[in-house]
Amino acid sequence: MSPQDAYQLVYNFMSLAIAAMGASFFFFVSARGSLKEGNRMAVTLSAVVVLIAFYHYVRIFDSWVAFGTTGAPFNEAYRYVDWLLTVPLLVAELVLVLKLDKKLESTLIKRNVVYAFLMIATGYVGEMTEITSVDLASPRTIWGAISSVFFVLILRDLFGGIDASIKKQSKDIQGIFKILRVVLIATWGVYPIAYLLPAVAGNLGLTAQDGLVLKQVGYTIADILAKPGYGLLIWKIATLKNGSSK
Repeated sequence: MSPQDAYQLVYNFMSLAIAAMGASFFFFVSARGSLKEGNRMAVTLSAVVVLIAFYHYVRIFDSWVAFGTTGAPFNEAYRYVDWLLTVPLLVAELVLVLKLDKKLESTLIKRNVVYAFLMIATGYVGEMTEITSVDLASPRTIWGAISSVFFVLILRDLFGGIDASIKKQSKDIQGIFKILRVVLIATWGVYPIAYLLPAVAGNLGLTAQDGLVLKQVGYTIADILAKPGYGLLIWKIATLKNGSSK
């Protein structure tokens, strides 16, 4: 892939992300009005998540354009600032839509907001280290492993919350919850893979440029699925609950 083609590929995916975040914000804002009071908050958080992501993707896009046209350093920190704000909200919206016992709900949200902060912060430290190799002793690998511990803790709590809630739901809602579990693994699991790609590119017969492009495209696709896509599932659950007492 030529440098121009590589630049254009990332450019197009980032442009798609901006459109997806912006369009889904208007959808979630309009959709929440048809929900009962008790079912609105999760969808409201979805709207906040994509609005924050929309702003940061505009900044990410501008930084990528500057990188491709003037050679200015690409600011990866924009992604981490976005995740620092949006990941705790993504966790909170799922916990809220589960309708668990209030004490358990509060405990899960507080605990996982801390896990999310630590996951993103330690991942950022690793992201900012020099990319050398996939050596297990490299700082990037070590910080990535630390970040992954918090990632697993979040999934443990979210899956536990889904399991505690799913038996109380209608068959339609149970089906959405099952899809949601797959989406959590399929989308959130992309992030650590994309994180490692620049370091393992050489081992896979890829160039450093290929590793950078795959990382940016991977992060962007995962963001689209994990924010607008995830939000649509949350909205669907809230809509089904709207006609249910559960």
